[in-house]
Amino acid sequence: MKILLVEDDKKTAAFILRGLQEAGYAAEHACDGEEGLRRIIMERYDVVIADLMLPRMDGLTMIAEMARQKVKTPTIILSAKGSLDDRIRGLQAGGDDYLAKPFSFSELLARIQALIRRTTAAAEATRLVVGDLAVDLLSREVTRQGRRIELQPREFALLEYLMRSAGRVVSKTMIMEHVWNYNFDPLTNVVEARISRLRDKVDRPFDRKLIHTIRGVGYVLKSEV
Repeated sequence: MKILLVEDDKKTAAFILRGLQEAGYAAEHACDGEEGLRRIIMERYDVVIADLMLPRMDGLTMIAEMARQKVKTPTIILSAKGSLDDRIRGLQAGGDDYLAKPFSFSELLARIQALIRRTTAAAEATRLVVGDLAVDLLSREVTRQGRRIELQPREFALLEYLMRSAGRVVSKTMIMEHVWNYNFDPLTNVVEARISRLRDKVDRPFDRKLIHTIRGVGYVLKSEV
């Protein structure tokens, strides 16, 4: 899952970004409304989190412009303005949810999950299945042949990306962009290391392997040999 945070307060942005990354999301940051709108139009995000009081272009204007340009990325508004009228204006402008500051990060995570659940096809939003491997995206539970598999947040994000791309080869560059969200460094072995650890948990205890290496190209998750 790829999330864009549009927030000009550095302390708030750092707090949210750290929490999102620890939860296994690929999170990007824009400091003002104009930059946020440009990124939203040029790239695909699963969720946008936007403050209202932004420089260069305020959050309401940015959200209204998203609607005008038919960008349907679900948006959570963050604002210190928490009155009923403020919430109504935010939702009428095109926001999908409204969270008043200060807020708990656990509530923000819950709202992100609920928003994704509402705006994505139900089968895709709640459960991914490849062969005998199943992932529940809401409870973040992973099972294979009925056995529960414990994954760290980044391992879960990697497996989710592989399962969403099931049957399709994904390169190391694609994995870095979607799971770690920074430019690919050809000298790093972070992808190989995480793939190896994921295989230890998802494949090694079982007879049939699901994660396959396509030499010189990347990786593919599939149940067929």
